Amino acid sequence: MKIRPIDDRVLLQPMEDEEKKIGNIIIPDTAKEKPQIGKVIEVGNDEDLKKTIKKGNKVVYAKYGGTEIELEGKKYLIVQRSDLLGIIE
Repeated sequence: MKIRPIDDRVLLQPMEDEEKKIGNIIIPDTAKEKPQIGKVIEVGNDEDLKKTIKKGNKVVYAKYGGTEIELEGKKYLIVQRSDLLGIIE
């Protein structure tokens, strides 16, 4: 199965942070913040957006933006253009 975002939306795969440790204390997954960097998997059909965002780009997105989905065991996020904050180069 494949998901193709529509309009000004982008399909991202969140990039997981490395395990956080403080000294000998390991912070549990439930206390970690959501990652805010993702890899662009698909771009919607908005022409202006396609000029700016390309497949494979790494982007920073809003902390609570988008809709989480799971497809074939992998977690993805569908975000609107307004939730994209920048491209990491």
